Amino acid sequence: MTTTRTLGVRKRIALVAHDHMKDDLLEWAAFNKSVLSRHELIATGTTGRLLEEKLDRPVKKMLSGPLGGDQQIGAMIATGEIDVLIFFWDPMEAQPHDPDVKALLRLAVVWNIPAASNRTSSDFLMTSPLMHDAYEAIVPDYSGYLKRRL
Repeated sequence: MTTTRTLGVRKRIALVAHDHMKDDLLEWAAFNKSVLSRHELIATGTTGRLLEEKLDRPVKKMLSGPLGGDQQIGAMIATGEIDVLIFFWDPMEAQPHDPDVKALLRLAVVWNIPAASNRTSSDFLMTSPLMHDAYEAIVPDYSGYLKRRL
């Protein structure tokens, strides 16, 4: 049995960046300001505040990543409240909350949402024609997995 979930024309985009990647995300967001203005933006704490200042528009802010913001966004992915994840993570530095980071990336795959982890993949995602229309995303069926676990 296959089910779908509609990603509306106005997508709910989560934006996350590690400390050493915040400037890159801010530059990318400024470059994509007109596209981002058509969507709802959600971000972890500091990143959200910086994005609000850079884009001059409201951003729904979660807690800071290490304080639970990554987990809050992960929960929103699991409940269908996030449509797209843009996560500029730092591949060169271990993070004190690496398990949370891995869990967030895992949930994007588990729930089959578009995810980008650098400027190039984010540019490809934002310029896709699918970003401008409603899209029927396949929702994986985990009922067999759950039955085996019980």
